[in-house]
Amino acid sequence: METTDPIEDKAIEDIKKDEKVQRALSETSISSPNEGTITFKKDAPLLGITAIVFLACIVFYFLLRWDRIPISDNYIPIAQKLTLAVMFISLVLMATRLLKIIFDHKIENKSSVFNFNRIADLFAGMLILAIILSLLFANWYAAMVSFGIVSLILGFALQNLITSFFGWLYILIRKPYEVGERIKIGNVFGDVINVSYLDTTLWEFNGDYLTSDHPSGRIIRFANSKVFSEYVYNYSWPLFPFIWNELSFFISYDSDFKFTSETVKRIVEIKIGEAMVRRVKRFKKILADTPVDELNVNEYPSVILKSHNNTWIEVVVRYLVDPKNSGRIKKELFESVMEELKKNPSKVRFPNTNKPI
Repeated sequence: METTDPIEDKAIEDIKKDEKVQRALSETSISSPNEGTITFKKDAPLLGITAIVFLACIVFYFLLRWDRIPISDNYIPIAQKLTLAVMFISLVLMATRLLKIIFDHKIENKSSVFNFNRIADLFAGMLILAIILSLLFANWYAAMVSFGIVSLILGFALQNLITSFFGWLYILIRKPYEVGERIKIGNVFGDVINVSYLDTTLWEFNGDYLTSDHPSGRIIRFANSKVFSEYVYNYSWPLFPFIWNELSFFISYDSDFKFTSETVKRIVEIKIGEAMVRRVKRFKKILADTPVDELNVNEYPSVILKSHNNTWIEVVVRYLVDPKNSGRIKKELFESVMEELKKNPSKVRFPNTNKPI
């Protein structure tokens, strides 16, 4: 059993108390299957308060209607409108929260839950806006005309924001990427941790200071409108969630090429494992029902020898790997291959800069 350090636990709790950290966690958290009950317990007080406000508004509205509250007749219509507005707003909030809780319990796909919560919040906001507009204007015709004029003005002033909002709808419908997937868009590369109405947040990999598939520690936000103007590279296609990766090194012309190729291929096959090969074979069968030529998908590693102008031979081993494990697997393969080949210096000769070529 893994032991915990009380000092480390306290430090983690202190970090989580930071306001920015809490906001980031709330934006990017995806609940696990056991968190449904926790979410309900957390939302129960808010649901209770909203229900109490709703019921209190009903009672207050009828008391006003029956003239049971000592208030001037001139203010009764305004008071009734305000009461109705608060009542309907609380009803919308309560219904939205209940729907989100039910959906979270019934649906196991957390990306779908994330998208549903966004849509529910959007429709709730639109309904609340409609309620407020109906309160401010005497009739719906005046409200819709005013809303149309305001929308026209804002449309010219907020073109980029509106384009980003339609980008969000495109992401929601066409799904070029979802939360948790690894993508590259433009010149940025990372894992999607949040898709909001206006922008997308990535946990960056590689970056300016790294050359391997490792988190840089930075987050990148870009407008959703980018999906209309940039190529989106998705490394998490459900029908084939792997990528080809390569490991290369140099040997001399007087090395045993056959021995080197067979040794490298054997080590890589052992490291990747039969489980990986079985997974690839399953997905090859799935690809048979798509336009992709599954015959070009080789589940086993392949070794390629290439000559270079520097008078050395480049050995390239190509293999399939989970994109999120590519950096770790490449490091382990390099260490294992080098360790094995160095055991046979008579058959495999590596470049030596101390000797003239």
